[in-house]
Amino acid sequence: MEYRQFGPTDLTVSALGFGCYEYGEKHYSFGEEYIVRMIATVNRAIDLGITCFHTAPHYGGGDSELMLGRALGPRRKDVVVVTKCGTHFNQNRPKGRDSRRDSILASVDQSLQRLQTDYIDVLLVHAPDVTTPFDETMGALDSVVQQGKVRAVGVFNFTLDQIKECERTRRIDVVQYFYNLFDRRMEQEIFPYFQQRGIGVMAHASMGWGLLAGAYAEDHKFGERDFRGRSEPLGWIYGKDIFPRNVRLVNDLKPIAESRGKTIPQLALRWVLSTPQ
Repeated sequence: MEYRQFGPTDLTVSALGFGCYEYGEKHYSFGEEYIVRMIATVNRAIDLGITCFHTAPHYGGGDSELMLGRALGPRRKDVVVVTKCGTHFNQNRPKGRDSRRDSILASVDQSLQRLQTDYIDVLLVHAPDVTTPFDETMGALDSVVQQGKVRAVGVFNFTLDQIKECERTRRIDVVQYFYNLFDRRMEQEIFPYFQQRGIGVMAHASMGWGLLAGAYAEDHKFGERDFRGRSEPLGWIYGKDIFPRNVRLVNDLKPIAESRGKTIPQLALRWVLSTPQ
């Protein structure tokens, strides 16, 4: 496993992280057997050198944090936990976003309880809440850092102008963005800014939501509840007329990967990891 410094922080993390979104879809209903397998998977990941685990209160309404906290147990001290704040879909807020100070402070306390820990390594704002001044949001993040509840803070999917506005109040340590072979939008303006500022970058959906696993046929049909089969939000990758072309593009990667003794997923991940930011 490779390890890298996490932006300007004193945290060192594995280059590959462990995403816990799938542990947040009310999987408790699957019973104890599922939880046992999940705990074994988390511990196997740590055994293989993965030290960065990413979750969020929004994943399963808090279930993902609960399950990760249970899985880590005494090994919590050996890993870096990234979670989020600022999204409450059960409240009457535009797009469910709520980055008001009181909301963030309450969310952090709830996450600490669910994760069974007394500190969060990295806290990200899940999405920009344009109805709340960014100085209020960043002031709240700085407050939880000063209280010792959080070690580093950042944002997810903010525009460059929004990030610059946030940094008028407090430095951003870490950011997270969609980034893979099919989504390279961030290379134009945002990534160079992060490199200049020394901001740590987490890549999300590095496998293109499964497309870069190389397992799909051009006529693959997604289930009714699978968001990849809808026109939004991934129509530009999984759209009816676009998906077959993208499958062919993935297949074109096979000889490139095989010439190096690798699989398509390994090629896709290495491509992301080779990005300077």
